[in-house]
Amino acid sequence: MKIRSFNVLPNLPESLKALDELSTNMWFTWNWDAIMMFVDIDDYLWHRSHRNPKWILGTVSPERLETLSRDEAFLGRVRDIKARFDAYLADKGTWFNQNHDPRENDMLVAYFSMEYGIGEGLPIYSGGLGMLSGDHLKSASDLGIPLVGVGLLYRKGYVQQVLNRDSWQVERYPENDWYNMPVRIVSDAKGEPLRIDVQLDGETVKVGIWKVPVGRNFLVLLDTNLPENSPQSRTITEQLYGGDRENRIRQEVILGVGGPRALRAMGLNPTVYHVNEGHSAFLLFERIRQLMSDRNLTFREAKEAVWASSAFTTHTPVMAGNEYFDFELVRKYMEPYCRQMGLSMAEFLEIGKEEPSSMGFCMTVVALRLCAFLNAVSLLHRDTSREMWQKIWPQLPCYEIPIEGITNGVHTSSWISHELHKLFQRHLKGEHGGEVSLENCDWSKLDGIDDKDIWETHLIRKQKLVKLVRDRLKRQYQRLGSDRTVLEELGQALNPEYLTIGFARRFATYKRATLFMRNLERLAEIVVNEKMPVQFVVAGKAHPADTHGKEYIKAVARLTMDKRFKNRVIFVEDYNMNVARYMVQGVDVWLNNPIRPLEASGTSGMKAAANGVLNLSVLDGWWVEGFSPEVGWSIGTTERYNSEEERDYVESEAIYDLLQRIVAPLYYDRGDDGIPHNWVRMMKASIRKLAPRFNTNRMVKEYYDRFYVPAHRAAASLSDGGRLAGLAAWRRRVEENWPKVRVALDDFKPEMEIHSCTKVPVRARVWLGDLTPEDVDVQLYVGIAEGEAVFKQGEGTSMRLETGSGGVHSFSGEAAAFGSGRHDLAVRVVPRHPDLVNPFMPPLMKWNEE
Repeated sequence: MKIRSFNVLPNLPESLKALDELSTNMWFTWNWDAIMMFVDIDDYLWHRSHRNPKWILGTVSPERLETLSRDEAFLGRVRDIKARFDAYLADKGTWFNQNHDPRENDMLVAYFSMEYGIGEGLPIYSGGLGMLSGDHLKSASDLGIPLVGVGLLYRKGYVQQVLNRDSWQVERYPENDWYNMPVRIVSDAKGEPLRIDVQLDGETVKVGIWKVPVGRNFLVLLDTNLPENSPQSRTITEQLYGGDRENRIRQEVILGVGGPRALRAMGLNPTVYHVNEGHSAFLLFERIRQLMSDRNLTFREAKEAVWASSAFTTHTPVMAGNEYFDFELVRKYMEPYCRQMGLSMAEFLEIGKEEPSSMGFCMTVVALRLCAFLNAVSLLHRDTSREMWQKIWPQLPCYEIPIEGITNGVHTSSWISHELHKLFQRHLKGEHGGEVSLENCDWSKLDGIDDKDIWETHLIRKQKLVKLVRDRLKRQYQRLGSDRTVLEELGQALNPEYLTIGFARRFATYKRATLFMRNLERLAEIVVNEKMPVQFVVAGKAHPADTHGKEYIKAVARLTMDKRFKNRVIFVEDYNMNVARYMVQGVDVWLNNPIRPLEASGTSGMKAAANGVLNLSVLDGWWVEGFSPEVGWSIGTTERYNSEEERDYVESEAIYDLLQRIVAPLYYDRGDDGIPHNWVRMMKASIRKLAPRFNTNRMVKEYYDRFYVPAHRAAASLSDGGRLAGLAAWRRRVEENWPKVRVALDDFKPEMEIHSCTKVPVRARVWLGDLTPEDVDVQLYVGIAEGEAVFKQGEGTSMRLETGSGGVHSFSGEAAAFGSGRHDLAVRVVPRHPDLVNPFMPPLMKWNEE
């Protein structure tokens, strides 16, 4: 039997037609009035649909739609929200329009990521990477920056977590019904579904293209679950991070090779490509292949153009977190593409090796080598990443390695409570008035808001969190067959008056979810304190293959029914975006205790801070930049420990001490009006100081200024075939001649006493072989060395060419004495070319040997 399918669209009354467009543009996810409009269509269906208005419109009864079509109050809301949506799309006064140079008129950024957390009704996300990607798209839309996202359309949403009777995580994978979700098929000129081809191990895989409007921009999603494909190929996009290593590389080839092809098939011509984590790095090879074919370029020429117009963001601070593939697996899927680029397989594999002896093909290394613009996601992560990848730049001092720090942020409108937002709208309007956003609110007015208003607004969110937790607990234990006594007890879990600590994140072992449980006797002493009770709300999922993470979940979840803790340590099942939103808006303190420096950035604490929730965290990731005593607390400092045991003991005791001696007493220190004024003062400081900094509007502006603009201009410059050929020829000449380059200090012997703030003359001889002085930058480097061969700090300044003949040149400069004490100096030579956007790639450098 062969079953055939057809799609049925909701039949909306004419007066409700606007709901169709409003339900399929993810703009609604960060607009509270739009959300409430859909909730009021059918509250039950809203929650059952996981906040998916398109599903609601297709499921709600015709009678309900007919009633709404005659409800003038509801129709007025629809007209108002549609008018605001249309005005948002048509607004010519965006940040981009007001600030961009005419040279950026044709800019289009293509942003690639394996996952996107835009809304619960579009379940193509797993954790922090997806949340960041979704917030990046939203802020790009708000700012008006032309950007298109590219990802995969997963038939099964990421794992739903179910705890069994033993509190062990069991996974469920619900299938997504894409015809009832805010996506639509992209069609060709004939109205047929648009398809592209991707070759995988001798098979031509057909890839469908779907589109998700995200405000002013949109997200493109690729799908292999098509009848034209083999059963094996149909499962490529079945599940986010699902399957074995072979399916993973198949997914990444579909994303990396299929992504640029899909954009081209849609008539889009991005000028800048942003590789968000290494999963999509194969797109760099596909871009090279396309340019070689389109413009009749050599591999070297196409590589220059791709390198200069590509950005890469790394998110992991540990080597094991990077994507590695076995060489034979890479050969199996990428050898045909190598032949099209004129590369041998050995040459191709070399691009993915950290060093010649490496035993795996690393996608991060590919991106580091083929992208000119590189960044980590916090300043500490920048330093960690530079140390991790120093082998790629062995001649470069660690602090000069060209991996920048652009600290993550959050899309505040998506995460701040609507109650707090309304409070801000009343009090924080700037001099020009208008609706409050990060762009026009006057944060200096925050202290003028009455403490009572801030506190009562917060208590409303705490009460809603408590209700959510109780409801979910009752459903969970009903499913497990618990009796009425247990259900009644759980119905009283938590107290909105008690100090509430929140901890929610992926249960990776380095995040140490059980650190607060290390001494259960002391924990019980804190939790059941009669004068200053404390309660914990914990949530998160472990990777399906992470047994240790599941053990952590089991340990925490078992405390829910542990009589010693009186239902004050609660594990919330099936953590998702909605639970996250309730938690960051409703707890009092956000706890974060990863092993430093393994938290690249972290964004949940930023979401909490924007809601006036105080952070209690290890000085890792973003908190290194965000912490000050008036906005939260640090667990320890930056000390190093002799063992893991010592580290966990010291930091768990620090948590207990802070809660008992500082945090709880501050929370319960009430004025005559019952308000904790000193606590509210910290809440205000947290919002005022952290919300304006740690948001994706600021983050995306940084990407625009530091990466997108120079990458776009480099792409425009290198569209000149002669200029591109000249750059590629110059680089080849430099690489071929570099072994002949040598530099020596010319008898540096200061004969006088040197005082601070004076300058010391220095001369150097440089052997350039067949290169010219215009091909290089000879730099006098002054600083403090660690040993005889490594600078731990310093700065280079260009030296002047004096004379030269026969390949030997004399350069002079002056070493500035910047302070008293020992100074170290050396001379180095680096390649120089006016079209080179990153002088340290390729990593060629020569230091003086004598």
